[in-house]
Amino acid sequence: MGLFFADPLFERFAMRALSHALYGGADFGECFVTASQIAPGDVDSWFRAWTATADRLVQIAESSAADGHAVSAREAWLRASNYYRTSWLPLVGAPVDPRLVEAFDREAEAFARAAALMTPAVEAVEIPYEGTSLPGYFHRADDSCQPRPLLIATNGYDATVHEAHFAHAVAAVRRGYHCLSFDGPGQGRPLIHQGLVFRPDWEAVVRPVVDYALSRPDVDPQRIALIGWSFGGYLAPRAASGEHRLAACIADPGQWDLLEALRLLLPLPPAVRERLPEIAPADLEAVEAQMRSSPSLHWTVRRALWVHGLDSFADYIRIAGKYSLRGRAERIRCPTLVAWADGDPIARFAEQLHDALQCPRTLVRFTAAEGAGGHCEETARSLFHQRAYDWLEAVFASPGAAHPCR
Repeated sequence: MGLFFADPLFERFAMRALSHALYGGADFGECFVTASQIAPGDVDSWFRAWTATADRLVQIAESSAADGHAVSAREAWLRASNYYRTSWLPLVGAPVDPRLVEAFDREAEAFARAAALMTPAVEAVEIPYEGTSLPGYFHRADDSCQPRPLLIATNGYDATVHEAHFAHAVAAVRRGYHCLSFDGPGQGRPLIHQGLVFRPDWEAVVRPVVDYALSRPDVDPQRIALIGWSFGGYLAPRAASGEHRLAACIADPGQWDLLEALRLLLPLPPAVRERLPEIAPADLEAVEAQMRSSPSLHWTVRRALWVHGLDSFADYIRIAGKYSLRGRAERIRCPTLVAWADGDPIARFAEQLHDALQCPRTLVRFTAAEGAGGHCEETARSLFHQRAYDWLEAVFASPGAAHPCR
């Protein structure tokens, strides 16, 4: 039995919502009361409960704003944004549920209202990208207009630019860094409204983001770092392998090769496992039967197919090998921090990434004994930020490290 649910999938989603209380994204009581209204395993009641809580907070925010209480309005809109995002998580997949689109739009609106009331104001930006644009938020450390170090934050499979506020930006701004969060192909608005799906060459995504950053006079061009969490633990180092204007890279957790991870995790006969990525429908019968009986596994696969624009699990296996840092890790030139956490299955290959790096490298371990086990140190983000951002401060302070190779 978890803190909220016996169902591991619902427990995972609820804990993720609660984890953002640290930086103003949730309240304990709101999460517990919302969870109490959800029937076990019932996606519809999950959506209704979290949406109702978010709707109630929007009413509080609007009333507070009308009465001139900007801080109260901002805080309520921030929590509402997180709860709207939480409401649509079980709905991910294609065809896209209209409720997901509506909840995502409400998430985005609530965050935009909160951002306008932050001090300094958090600026919504559009980053030019291959004939369209990617949405981002520029979180300023101050209003001095003086060049400051910048942390660019990239997400993974299901986080959004709004959630990045809690995951990365608040802690960065407190330390005097600007933070530019964005959603790329396969994420947030680019996926839901623009139909853009993931691509393995993330350097092609980050390059225009760096171009945008360098167009701003308030960014120190010699001190730009990139952080990626969850699947971003592949995307960030992949981007750093081809974008050499970065002064530092953080992979949370470090990843190595998606196909290798599938080969290790899937319950396949040894002969079939060795043939991957070549796969026949009959080879997947046992795996697909397991998916049907496991809500968590079923959700994970449905999400993967959606964000990659694929029709079948066999297709996912066939493209997985493209998401690899083999032959790429050694191209990273900037100092790189690789995170590893107890109990995080996608951190399994963090040491392999660390060992393959030929740049200045640091492996940082987070343990269950210190409350930091689990995916992306979700229940100990302040500890993650202390270790990762203190490392980043040292990198930025080093004259040699702060001038990346061109």
